[in-house]
Parts: sequence; structure tokens; C-alpha cells
Amino acid sequence: MFMAKVVMNHGAGGETMQEFLSKHIVSHFPKMSSDVPLSSLDDSAVVDGIVFTTDGHTVKPLFFPGGDIGSLSVAGTVNDISVMGARPLALSCAVILEEGLDIDVVDRVMASVGKTSAECGVPVATGDTKVVEAGAVDKMMIVTSGIGRRSEHMDHNLSVASGYRKVDSHWLTDDNVRDGDAIIVSGTLGDHGVSLLSFREGYGFESIVKSDIAPLNGLIGNVLKVGGAVAMKDPTRGGLANTLNEWSSKSKVGIELKEKDIPLKDAVVNACDLLGMDPLSIGNEGKVVIACVPDMADAVLRTIRSHPLGKDANIIGYASSKIKHVAIRTSVGGRRILEPPVGDPVPRIC
Repeated sequence: MFMAKVVMNHGAGGETMQEFLSKHIVSHFPKMSSDVPLSSLDDSAVVDGIVFTTDGHTVKPLFFPGGDIGSLSVAGTVNDISVMGARPLALSCAVILEEGLDIDVVDRVMASVGKTSAECGVPVATGDTKVVEAGAVDKMMIVTSGIGRRSEHMDHNLSVASGYRKVDSHWLTDDNVRDGDAIIVSGTLGDHGVSLLSFREGYGFESIVKSDIAPLNGLIGNVLKVGGAVAMKDPTRGGLANTLNEWSSKSKVGIELKEKDIPLKDAVVNACDLLGMDPLSIGNEGKVVIACVPDMADAVLRTIRSHPLGKDANIIGYASSKIKHVAIRTSVGGRRILEPPVGDPVPRIC
């Protein structure tokens, strides 16, 4: 009898992972009544007013240009809370260590966790440590969870949006994008995945491109003060392509982008051309994608660009009921479909 096996794509963030989660993970859990349940597969759940998320980190190598597994674990969890429209309050940090690992490595990673936590103002409140026999884990893995409460600026943010169109969700969920909404990215895409892959494989691009790891709660808080945002997501595994296809599918609306308006570093484009990858399918760890009502797009863009982490932000397109997918108007005047990635072309980057 044939027995199906777990493969790398089951955890890579694309269509294969979504199908795997729905069929083999989420289907076994009891249903919960909450504002944003697990079954919605948003970046965080909302339970009794508390925004809650968890994330495992298996990045290889542990240290790379622009960050390490410690800064990654804090930023990733803080961002998952923030993009829901919440203010992160506290984190947990569970560490699984391989027997024989240098304690100096542990100190370096934990110092990075502490530094990143202090910088974004979200403390580590609890945690756990386990040691397993040599070979049972690749050096170190970290699992972080986070809790948050609804941002004090969310009611204002949604009130502004509601002044221009009906807003169906009380949170910034994937299913809240509507015809005409502007799509904004906070900066250049693909930096994290290209930097880490290049460093891991010795290609040399990491001397120009470094990981973009950063907690985004400050930038997102500024956007909420201005108002008009209806959905947010940090484009990690599967990159922009996965984020926009999730929005399109859950919101039942098409999205049309302009290729020339998508911010990309030349080194990222060159690396992807060389390696046969699409930079829009590569994971990021310090960027946010925002859908906002079109009347507020310019104000939101100015706010993002005024923040140090958003100087390369741009409006890259609009949601459209005239199409049923995610499409890109190319620089030469054609159009191509931006397919959802089957898996992540760069494994173990988060």
C-alpha cells in the first residue's frame, strides 16, 4: 500500500502548503467561534479580542547578512500580529538545541532576540528550552508566539475607509479587498530570500543585497493613524505572488499590477534572472503589502515613505472586478498572469 510522505513544499507557503494545511492539519482541530478563526488562515487569529499567532523558524544558516534566526523570529511574529491591525504586547520564545552546539552560538542568537525585542518594544514574556541528541535537529530551531490587542488607531483607520466604501471586516483580513482598492508595498521585494540563498550557496549577491528583516509595528501604527487601510500582509514564504493570490482568492476579486511600479533592486533582478527564479515569489521579512481605499492611497504612501523602513514604498496596482486573477501589465505593454507559487523556490529562509 502506498503511503504519502511529507515533502518540502508542504511547508513552503504556496498552493501545496495551503492544500496540505486544510486537509491534514486544520481539518483535525475543533472549530472555534472567534472574530478571525484558524480556518481563515490569516496571519493571526483573534480569540476573545486577543490577537494570537505562532511561528516556527528553521532558517539555514543561523547567521547571514542582515540578520540571524534570533532577529528573524522576533520580527516575523511581531509583523504577523501587526498586520491584523493590532498592537503587539508580548512574545514567547521556545528554543530547541542540538547537543554539541557551541554555547557561544546560543548567546549570540539570544542576544539578537533580546536586542530586536527591545528595539520594537515587544518583550519576551515566557519560553521554553529543549536539548535533543546530535543529529535530531540542525543546530537550532526557534518557535515564537505573540499576543496583541486591537490598535487604538484601528477604529479611526476603518472609519476613514468606511467613508469611501463599505468595510466588511473589523480586522485587516485577507478577505477584505474590494474593486478599486490600491495595492501598496513598503519597499523592495526579494531581498531576504536572495541574500540568504546567495550567502548559503556562495553566489556573491549578498555583498550588495542584505536581508530586510525588521519589525514593522511602528510603520504599521503610523499607517493606521492616517486611516484607509482594509487589508495588510507581510509577504514571507511565497512572496508577493502568494500574498496577492491569497487576497484575490479569499476576497473574490482580481488584482492588476504594473510591472514598472514594483520596487526591486537591480541585484535581486540579476540574481533571479541568473537562477531562473521570479523575485515576486521569493520571501521577505521586513516588508508589508497594504490594500487601502483608493482615495487614501497617496496619503498612506506618503506616510510609509516618511518612515525609515518605507523609503522605497510604491503603489503597484489596484484590485479589479474585471479580472478573476492576479495579472501584471508588463513594461513592454503586454500582460502576464502572476500565478500562486507551488512552493518556495528558496527553502529554509525563515
